[in-house]
Amino acid sequence: MTYPPPEFPHIVVHTPALDGSRRVTEGDVTLGIASHLDDVVEILRMADLDRIEVEESDLIEWQGGGPDEWPGLTDVEGM
Repeated sequence: MTYPPPEFPHIVVHTPALDGSRRVTEGDVTLGIASHLDDVVEILRMADLDRIEVEESDLIEWQGGGPDEWPGLTDVEGM
């Protein structure tokens, strides 16, 4: 008996909002809002996708900058 190949999730970390937060989605489903790379890791863990290597995976599409791009974060930290 053959089974269909496993589906790989397509995760998108969207362009940062004005406050620097980034929406994380899988298809049409919003998994959460991240303010830091650690948040992306936790959001994926909560969605049972924690086996994905966040910074290096081809399964994650980073829009508006990569895993090190969190604009607005340094503005808040500098206060």
